[in-house]
Order: sequence, then structure tokens, then C-alpha cells
Amino acid sequence: MTTPDIAARRVLGACAALMVGSLTLTACGGSANATGDGKDGKNSPKTSTAKIAISAKDGSTGASINATGVKVSGGKLTDVKMTVSGTGQTVAGAISADGGSWKPKQQLERGTKYEIDATAKDADGRTAAANSIFTTVTTANSFIGTYTPDNGSTVGVGMPVSFTFDKSITDKKAVQSHITVNSSSGQQVVGHWFGDRRLDFRPQDYWKAGSRVTMRISLDGVQAAKGVYGVQKKTVSFTIGRSQVSTVDANTQTMTVVRDGKTVKTIPISTGSPQHTTYNGQMVISEKFTQTRMDSRTVGLGGEYNIPDVPHAMRLTDSGTFIHGNYWYNQGNPPFGREGTSHGCVGMADVQGAQGATPARWFYDNTLVGDVVIVKNSPDTTVAPDNGLNGWNMSWSAWTAGSAA
Repeated sequence: MTTPDIAARRVLGACAALMVGSLTLTACGGSANATGDGKDGKNSPKTSTAKIAISAKDGSTGASINATGVKVSGGKLTDVKMTVSGTGQTVAGAISADGGSWKPKQQLERGTKYEIDATAKDADGRTAAANSIFTTVTTANSFIGTYTPDNGSTVGVGMPVSFTFDKSITDKKAVQSHITVNSSSGQQVVGHWFGDRRLDFRPQDYWKAGSRVTMRISLDGVQAAKGVYGVQKKTVSFTIGRSQVSTVDANTQTMTVVRDGKTVKTIPISTGSPQHTTYNGQMVISEKFTQTRMDSRTVGLGGEYNIPDVPHAMRLTDSGTFIHGNYWYNQGNPPFGREGTSHGCVGMADVQGAQGATPARWFYDNTLVGDVVIVKNSPDTTVAPDNGLNGWNMSWSAWTAGSAA
């Protein structure tokens, strides 16, 4: 039999063992109020409240070349480094004054792999970090539109806004609805599609002289066709200059220049010969060259001429119609103002080298890209609206019918 003394000692020993075990468990498991455990105690480090968001997700493809950047909430950015993956080339950028965002200084390249590493601090000085490696949208999966006129330019009253896209557009409504053109004159501006790659905008009548036109391009991320997205996002503004409309009369072989409703000059000219007539219609000057080469082979006329220094040349059509100076005029022909002898262009008296005080020099110096030249009484047909910037040869009802918006 066990004596009471021995039994008591055994019970006390068991209790002591339990107490030791309990202490052991407490030391290992911790408690909700324990300190120095790296989680919940009063003296434990806490996670930064700064939350960094990089717009291009890590591992993504098809990232925007315009909108890619970094933002932070609950803190301020302290450093952002963007590089081209593989080469390590630095992409310049800037943190905003309030420390809330960062963006590249220049548009990114298409189809390029980049890396962004960003750090920020919250109000208590705790640091947060984020990074992303991504690839921008490829050329094959994106489209751009080349447009005219340029930002900040001053143009004539006939100048349309004209886009030429580098890929065929199947969702014309989506693309057109993300391009807006507005004028300070309050004129309604409507877009018209010529095929699936060209979109022009104009009002019903010529722009009001002195008005300001603003074009907003918001095509970044817009799907134009299956797997093809836009990459452009910008605002372009240009000014309409004085009104100048010049009328070429093939019957009288003269051009009357009317500026702001008043005739300022009448110039003898030479239109196309009976074999090479000049188009009729309203034509907009789209380019100006002090001197340029004209080669008949580029317009399907064989080797009839190749003049390397045509002076004061102003383009009227894509197919090769110009109004320009002429120094090689055959003196055996009647002088300018008597007879059409050109290959379809409108010629004016000039001198070689484009330096003389000639009628062609005067007209060139007094002409803006976007000015209108109207040809009438020629035996030829009316120029096609899409041959150059010549949509004014289309009725307003036909123009608006070609809108997809």
C-alpha cells in the first residue's frame, strides 16, 4: 500500500509538472498582448500604409505606350526607375509635385519590354516597394493615324482634318467616336470615311476666318479591328487664317485671288492643254515647295518632262496636279493668260531659281496650306473628293452619309 505521505508527494509532483508544461506552452505560443513578436505587439513593426499601383501589370503584354505610369495612395513616391529590359537603358520620367504619381517624359516604344521599380513612404516614414516587368503593345497589334494639319499651325479656310491609318479599320464607329473636332466658331464638324483607312473632318462650309479648331485624339486602347488597338492620345489645335479663295477660269486663262471677300489680284495663268486637261472643282493646297522636281513618269505620262527645279510649287491633288511657277514656257506660245499648254497643272510666269519678283512668287508668298483654288470651265471632270484634301466637292448630305458616328 502507498502511504499518504508518498501519495501526497506524487500529487504535488504531478501538479508541478502540469504547471511547468503550462509555462512552456505559454512561452512558445505567445499571447495576443505579447510584445516583440513582429506581429501585433505595441513595439512590433507595422506595414507601410503607402500602396503603389503600376498601371502595367507584371508579366502583361499590350501595355499602353501613353498611359503607363505609377500612382501611390497613403504616401508619397520617393523613387521610380524605369528601364528597357535587356539593355538597362533608362527611361526618363518625373514624380509629380505632390509625390502622388510618376510618368515617363516621352511616349514609350511599341513592342518593347520595360521594367519599373518604385518605392514610396507613408506619413510615418515606412517604406513600400513595387515592381513590374511588362511589354508594350506591338506594332502588329496596334494602329496609328497620320494626321494633318499639325499642332500650332495656321491654315486656310479649306483645310480639313485628315487621318490616314496604317491598318484597315473595321470598327469605324469606335475609332471615329474617339476623335472629336470642335471649332471656336461653333460650326458643326462631321467626319467622313474614304475607304477603311482614311477619315476626314470638315464643317458644311469653309471654316470661319480667325477661328480656332481643337482636335482631341483618344484612341489609346480603342479596338479598331480584331486584335488591333489604338495607341494615340493627344490634343491638337490649329488656327484658321484669313479667308483666301482663288478662282481659275480656263476660258479666260486668268486666276482671281479673293481675300476676305475682296479681289486682291488677277494673275494670268496657263491651264492644261486639250490633250492634258486640268480638273474642275474646289481644290485645297496641301503642300508648298519653294522648288521641287516634277517627273512625268511618276504620273503615268512617260518621259515627256523631268524638271528638277520647278519653282513655287503648291500641290492641289495627290495624283500630281500643282499650281506652280513656270520659267521654261515656250516663247513661241502665246504669253500666260492666252492658252492652256500644260500637262494638267496651273502655271504662272516665273524665273529659274525662284528668286524673281514674279506672279508665281507673289502667289506663293501670299498662300497658306489650306487655301482654296477653284478651277472652272475646264473640259475635264470634277476632281474626286479623296484625290487630295478635296472633300468640298461632295454635297453635305453625301458627306454626312459617310460618317460612322
